[in-house]
Amino acid sequence: MKINFARLLVLFVILAAGLASCNLPRADDAAEPDVTQAYQTVSARLTEAASLTPPVTSTSAPTATLAATTPTSQATGATPTVKATSAPTSQAKLCDQAAPGVPIDVTVPDDTQMQPGQAFTKTWRLQNNGTCTWTKDYSMAVFSGEAMGAPSVVPMPSSVAPGQAIDISVDLTAPNSAGTYQGNWKLRNKEGAWFGIGPGGSSPFWVRIVVSGSSVTPSVTSSLGTPYPSNGTPAPGVLVSGSSSMLLRDRINFDTGQINTGAGEDLGYVVDGERLLLAPQSSALVAIHGSGTPSYAACLGSAYVNTPIRLRQQDPGTYLCYRTDQGLYGWVRLISLDANTGALSIQYLTWANP
Repeated sequence: MKINFARLLVLFVILAAGLASCNLPRADDAAEPDVTQAYQTVSARLTEAASLTPPVTSTSAPTATLAATTPTSQATGATPTVKATSAPTSQAKLCDQAAPGVPIDVTVPDDTQMQPGQAFTKTWRLQNNGTCTWTKDYSMAVFSGEAMGAPSVVPMPSSVAPGQAIDISVDLTAPNSAGTYQGNWKLRNKEGAWFGIGPGGSSPFWVRIVVSGSSVTPSVTSSLGTPYPSNGTPAPGVLVSGSSSMLLRDRINFDTGQINTGAGEDLGYVVDGERLLLAPQSSALVAIHGSGTPSYAACLGSAYVNTPIRLRQQDPGTYLCYRTDQGLYGWVRLISLDANTGALSIQYLTWANP
């Protein structure tokens, strides 16, 4: 059989091409990355970056801790009790309140005429206008003004329930000197706290009498040891009288009614720390009289001192008796004190020599 050489050559070439194509890389093999090598490369890069970056210490954000002021019912099983320490309740505010009865003056109406040294019984009618019962531990006493021989404490005669009224009496004695006298009274609860009548219980109730005539009594010795006749002396004429407004450090001459004359001044308005004082000047003397206008005989018989008197301890309308450096007697009435300027308004009267 005769072999065709040309055909064999063609077949050889075809076989050779087919075998060669089996060893050539496929398209998919060329596109697929080497995953292991890539991971190793990235890991190395990260390790290198980490070695170049300073370490950062992780600090968690602080947690605000609140002091437990009110425990919950889950923790304690009960609702905590809150103790009130601020303003008292309206119940406490209304506990001790008084109102004037009808009438309030059962005996001795205002400005009743009395003889010197006359004994009398004053009776007030008061109503319990609060929420607490006035027990026998409650009492009344002189709050300011003239005591007129009153005891230091007058106990409540019986219990008084809220809404009820009671008559309370006290035995008094008219002063020996002619003049108008007023004693201001208030109630006190079992703790000793004062309360009166009117809104807020701030107003006192009072007894006011007018003593006329005279009685023969022995002379009175002042705290300085100087005797003064207390009664039976007719009032001389008025030397000087008027009103004035005194500023701090002002000094008044009661013989002339002039302020800051530089000589003969009798009373100074001074300050000592936080205390406002009325200080006698030179040889002048002063005595606290009270709320009623003093007579000449009353000022003659007053217990004089040469020490300062604290102004804020005296109620508006209080009278003081004085003896000037010239030996003349008179009175000064404290009208008002201006809280803004400190100005003290006064009235005064000086009697001439008998």
